[in-house]
Amino acid sequence: MLNRLNIHNVALIDEAEIEFCAGLNVLSGETGSGKSVILDSVNFVLGAKADKSMIRYGQSECSVSAEFDVSHSEEVRGELEEMGLEPDDLLVVSRRYTAEGRSSIRINGTPANAAMLRRLTARLVDVHGQSEHFFLLKESNQLKVLDDAAGEPLSDLKKRLSGKTGELREQKKRLEILGADDSERNRRMDILAFQIEEIEKAGLQEGEEETLLSRRAKMNAAEKILSALREAGELLTADGTGTDALRSAARAMSGISSIDQAYAEACERLENLQAEAEDVADTLSSLAEEVYFDEEERTETESRLDEIKRLKRKYGPEITDVLAFAEKARAEYDMLSHSGEEAERLTDDMERCRREIIELCERMTALRKETADGFTARVVKELRTLNIPSARFEAQFTPYEKEDADRATGDGLDAVCFLFSANAGEPLKPLSKIISGGEMSRFMLAVKTQLSGVNGISTYIFDEIDAGISGKTARVVAEKFASIARHTQIIAVSHLAQIVSMADRDFLIRKDESQGKTSTKIIRLNEKERIGELVRLLGGDTESRFAEKHAAELIDSARNYKKILSQKD
Repeated sequence: MLNRLNIHNVALIDEAEIEFCAGLNVLSGETGSGKSVILDSVNFVLGAKADKSMIRYGQSECSVSAEFDVSHSEEVRGELEEMGLEPDDLLVVSRRYTAEGRSSIRINGTPANAAMLRRLTARLVDVHGQSEHFFLLKESNQLKVLDDAAGEPLSDLKKRLSGKTGELREQKKRLEILGADDSERNRRMDILAFQIEEIEKAGLQEGEEETLLSRRAKMNAAEKILSALREAGELLTADGTGTDALRSAARAMSGISSIDQAYAEACERLENLQAEAEDVADTLSSLAEEVYFDEEERTETESRLDEIKRLKRKYGPEITDVLAFAEKARAEYDMLSHSGEEAERLTDDMERCRREIIELCERMTALRKETADGFTARVVKELRTLNIPSARFEAQFTPYEKEDADRATGDGLDAVCFLFSANAGEPLKPLSKIISGGEMSRFMLAVKTQLSGVNGISTYIFDEIDAGISGKTARVVAEKFASIARHTQIIAVSHLAQIVSMADRDFLIRKDESQGKTSTKIIRLNEKERIGELVRLLGGDTESRFAEKHAAELIDSARNYKKILSQKD
């Protein structure tokens, strides 16, 4: 549920904070007052594409934050865990957008990207605007609506089917290699044999290249190394220096070592230094004797490094990759060597996989048809309460054959077309060909009503879904909103008094001018202000006692209807 929305520098809104309730929240106001700005702000914080035009004139950035209560949504908490975020009963998402086109998103204070935000908020809010009419008129989207109604059982079948279609694709790739003609197969085996022999003949060893590089570095620096070793050795062993000097110093101290303990310790240290210096001198002499590289060894080292470099360039960036390539090539060579048996086995596996795919598709079709029967019947029932008494609605499925298994996707093989008729005696036709604007609004409301209990969405946002309706139908739509809002939060933009009167919380969107600047204000209405707004929507005189009485009666009637609903729960 959306608890709170904070808007900063969006279009005509300087600063606004809106606190929504759990039931039916209605936004009303004059045309052009800024109602669409609020919905744009909601879409923005939910992850919609941002545009610099939404930033208030004269400002460098805009921002929107939304606070959700997710204490009852295990799906959202699960998504948070998958994203590496600590699940909490309160979810705060915020988004900032600058005039330079930079966007920053935070989820519970942690930086996130737009994909993460959309993935999360898709489980929280369903925004229905006028554009969604066009969404439902597209037949590929009609299947999605039906699948939403089918729920988890269908999702499980889809996962299994995706696995099988992926398995079939892999089998086809392998058979394509085996299915080539003899000359093509032999050519491939010759290439593999050459590659395997080339790598095996090289006898590569892991860590070998590092050893060779170290040896080459020593060879390239041999003269420098030998010079340094000899110079250091001579400094230690030359007459009167190094070890001789230390020996003389120790002998001088030995004459007084018995006088004081400190002199004895100094003498001992000098003797130790002399012994260590003599040992180092011996080590340097041994190292100098080992510094010898002939040209043949240098040539062999360079040649080996060149060979390793060539193989790495052909088969992999590192020796481990070259060895892995050889192992894979051996497996493919072995498979091609026994291609007849392998092709036969793959063919059998593919036929089995196709049968399993068709079986899963048929189970999905059966589930969808069963769902469609109940779903369309319930939508028709809703439409009759929405003043389309002769409504008929069916889902038409395009048949498929077992031979179609190869074109199956994770969604199966079904193609669905929604057929509709609003008037008695008129035949069913595709939804896009016969439904009017007013009928479409009510049709969408009926569909949303039926999906509200299965899709886990906690908030529905309706942007003027009441377009094209009035009179008795408006009252029925208001009652439908009230019914849905018993269990799902609704935020609705409306121009109809019947819907505003049914609200659990009213907000007036008003445009003010001050000091040459225009700004949009969001005002939560009290009881008296609600009556005034209803009078305006009804087209009455705000000073008329009769108009006020009519508005008050609408509110009382709505209150009584909601009381009856609560008694039924």
